[in-house]
Amino acid sequence: MDWFATISAGFQAIDADAALKTKAAQNLVAWLTQPDFAAYRPQLEKLVADRKWSVLLDSFYQVMPFGTGGRRGAVGIGPNRMNLWTLGASVQGHCDYLKAKFPGESRLHVVLAFDVRQFEDKRGVYDKTLPNPVLHLTSRDFCQHAAGVYAANGVHAHILPTDSKRFVATPELSFTIRHLKAHGGLNMTASHNPPDDNGSKFYDERGAQPVPPEDQLMSEFVDRAAAIKHVPFADAVKSGKVHFLDDAPHRAYIELCRKQSLVPPPRADEIRVVFTPLHGVGGFCAGETLEAAGFHYIRVPEQDEPNGQFPNVTKTPNPEVPECLDRAEKVARENKAHILLATDPDADRLGGMANDQPDGSGNFRYLTGNEICSLLAHFKLARLAAAGDLPPSPIVITTEVSTGQQTRIARHFGAQIINDLLVGFKYHADVLHQLDTLGQYGDIKGTPADFVIATEESHGIITTAALRDKDSAGAVLLLAELALFQKRQNQTVVDYLNAINRQFGYYRNEVVNIVMTGLEGKINMAKMLDSLRSNPPKSIAGREVVSVEDLRDEAGRMGPFKGETDKAARNFLIFRLATVDGVSAKVCLRPSGTEPKAKAYIETSCEPFKAGTTQDAWDATCAAVDREIQKLATDFLSKAMATVGQTPAPGADKLSR
Repeated sequence: MDWFATISAGFQAIDADAALKTKAAQNLVAWLTQPDFAAYRPQLEKLVADRKWSVLLDSFYQVMPFGTGGRRGAVGIGPNRMNLWTLGASVQGHCDYLKAKFPGESRLHVVLAFDVRQFEDKRGVYDKTLPNPVLHLTSRDFCQHAAGVYAANGVHAHILPTDSKRFVATPELSFTIRHLKAHGGLNMTASHNPPDDNGSKFYDERGAQPVPPEDQLMSEFVDRAAAIKHVPFADAVKSGKVHFLDDAPHRAYIELCRKQSLVPPPRADEIRVVFTPLHGVGGFCAGETLEAAGFHYIRVPEQDEPNGQFPNVTKTPNPEVPECLDRAEKVARENKAHILLATDPDADRLGGMANDQPDGSGNFRYLTGNEICSLLAHFKLARLAAAGDLPPSPIVITTEVSTGQQTRIARHFGAQIINDLLVGFKYHADVLHQLDTLGQYGDIKGTPADFVIATEESHGIITTAALRDKDSAGAVLLLAELALFQKRQNQTVVDYLNAINRQFGYYRNEVVNIVMTGLEGKINMAKMLDSLRSNPPKSIAGREVVSVEDLRDEAGRMGPFKGETDKAARNFLIFRLATVDGVSAKVCLRPSGTEPKAKAYIETSCEPFKAGTTQDAWDATCAAVDREIQKLATDFLSKAMATVGQTPAPGADKLSR
């Protein structure tokens, strides 16, 4: 059969760039004919026979982009899917990069971690009656394959024993790399993505994901990886280049998190805390840290077991989504809990709900990521200040898209604030690295000893400079201790949040997702950003756009590009709007780095509660802030999608509450 002619003819019916269709046909022919891909051939032949041209085009038109430190996406067959080939190419490039970065190093070594995922083809892409090399692949399988690539390249790998029942969470991987003085690491996880997704995140010797230009260099090594060296995992073990992790790094990590405690531990039955890992690995970090600090938490039985299919989770195992906490809320109500805590599958994010009554008899209020950021930043600063333990030059770190309330909080306590970072904790880690090596970051001077807390709106927190990625364990402990601190005063976390809003102004932050899937979606997303960049709206929801900042402007505050990865990360627009009737507003737009969507971050806010203001007047002001954010969300979504000739689906502008 003339595969190329058959496939090219099939692709003709799809509206896509001709060069991309040609590339897809070439890649698909290679996978159908080359011996290295023979195991995939039955499934591919069936997809061709069934004329699944859209699936095939999307699976083969490119090699899955390495992105900002790794690859993440749907598991499947083809170069634009996560499979052992795409992982192997990434790891081969990482090996080549490490050898170039550490010339003459005789014993390069890395730490490998994995989450609970297992591919079961929930989307029904493949024929269940035919052999399928990707079916049932677990994150552990991926990691063991990676260990075989590292070993074949002479790189030593530290990994959990094959029979281990525990997992190394994302923050613990960061710690373990630093603890073992490794040269880097790999985490097989797709965080809170759908069950059939997976991904590879690469870490540097600091226990962080690399930032530009270093991530660009790594990406180039991955792109140049022509041949993948690999030995089976069993042979890698026999070679002496695979080392099984013992409990020492884990115990040291838990102890580090426990030491972030700010209040005396709870007495028996003093507070009721519900915790769920949402079927992920959070029990091995956040759960153990709570126990170590004296919080004997209440479990959500049906979600306690690690399970990569997340069978007992509503919608998605992401604490950014309130619906996923429904079962935990039921347990919390039954036990009259004071606080409900949850972690995502790789346990780098936390979420929760707080009871609005001190005795646990009230209703539960969902806490947004921005609210958690403000709560924990204020609580830690206040407790350190009260104990006389604030550093000489305290530093708080956050991002451009996180709530501006943190800036007011930090300045109230005399802390320096870095509040304009790009999205991703690798940028927080880079701040810590620069403080460590240079004694300053931009105009901010200090050392890691001055660090207090780092936050991000997407439920990410770092509580100690000893970690260089977001960490649910330290954050969960702080939130539990905040609930305990309030309980001892016959108050609640909700009361604490209300007090913050009064003192620093009420802020409402929302994220509107503009989902655009597949190749067509990728093209439209680029068109949308470019259109808004070249022809920004004059107003949004009737508010004048007083300034537009394009972070891709090389004459702007971020300067020249440090490479293509930097350029991609800076595909970021900021629309600052006029203040109307005391309500300020801002909209930021960027493509997600891990999911097929763009994110619009919208913020509205008011000034602090003024003396003499009645409760009714304050409530009316907060209600106005809430109304304005809905108007902005609806209008901006319509304007953004109109740039590519689309209209929002009904309910696309729905907010979190």
